[in-house]
Amino acid sequence: MGNEYKYKQLSPMELDLWMSENKAFCLIDILPNDHFCKMHLPDSKNACVFQVDFIDQVKDIVQDKETRIVVYGSSKKSMDAIKAAEKLEIEGYKNLVVLKGGLKDWKSHGFDVEGDAIGEHSDPQTLLELEDGSYTVNTEGSTIQWTGRNQFSTHFGNINISEGELIVTDGIITGTFVIDMNSIINVNLEGDELQPVLIDHLKSDDFFWTKLFPKAKFQIQNSVPVKEPSLTAPNYEVNGVLELRGVKAQQNFMTTITKTPEKGLAAEAHFDIDRTRWGIIYGSTRFFEHLGMHQVFDLISIQVRIATF
Repeated sequence: MGNEYKYKQLSPMELDLWMSENKAFCLIDILPNDHFCKMHLPDSKNACVFQVDFIDQVKDIVQDKETRIVVYGSSKKSMDAIKAAEKLEIEGYKNLVVLKGGLKDWKSHGFDVEGDAIGEHSDPQTLLELEDGSYTVNTEGSTIQWTGRNQFSTHFGNINISEGELIVTDGIITGTFVIDMNSIINVNLEGDELQPVLIDHLKSDDFFWTKLFPKAKFQIQNSVPVKEPSLTAPNYEVNGVLELRGVKAQQNFMTTITKTPEKGLAAEAHFDIDRTRWGIIYGSTRFFEHLGMHQVFDLISIQVRIATF
């Protein structure tokens, strides 16, 4: 932060004057092309700063690195134009100017814009807003990944969600997930003769005892958004009860929820659980002595990805 003062700042009024005086410069909109098609400044070219070939796009527009370039992004809140200027400076472009306040300030001053949807509200796509409703879990698009460890190695794999539902009411989320414990697999030992041995051990009474407890369940009691819930940071605090191996215990964690193009929800969370809270004490030195090579760390890392219809 703070690099916005490194480059010349041009106000919307100053840019409008430059245009009216036909000053020599190249005006580049650095937002995604679909946004550029909806709304952009007159005579601007498009090169998306979020694409890996951004510099190549600019080179197709401006070959001479001495050319004065004015870049603009979304608004004064967004760092897009500053990042574009930084990338261009690293590439050797010498004469860089940033439009202060971006497209939003330009439009707010009443200056002309062009595009296919200039009258539409432009969502900055930064904060989460959920619609009330019931969302069914897409079990094929959802998974739970687990990671277990001991002093010698790390093992990881997957478990399937067999069914589930999320219910949104006034921004509060409740719901239930049912987990098929017999679906547990190991991934890192693929092709090793020890893989089926490990899977059988996980299903045994030493661990998840799937013969007696084939299902686990997570009941979301309450899930509330954080203040200003960003789309890319953890934005909901989940409070719920995990029923595993016949034992119920509270489990809270943070999750990142977004909306899908199909009007469903997608959620991702990663956290640790202390397996001993559910009576899974095999290999724990808190409960056994003289374990030797049979020690297993108490914490299991969980990564959950949920997709809904």
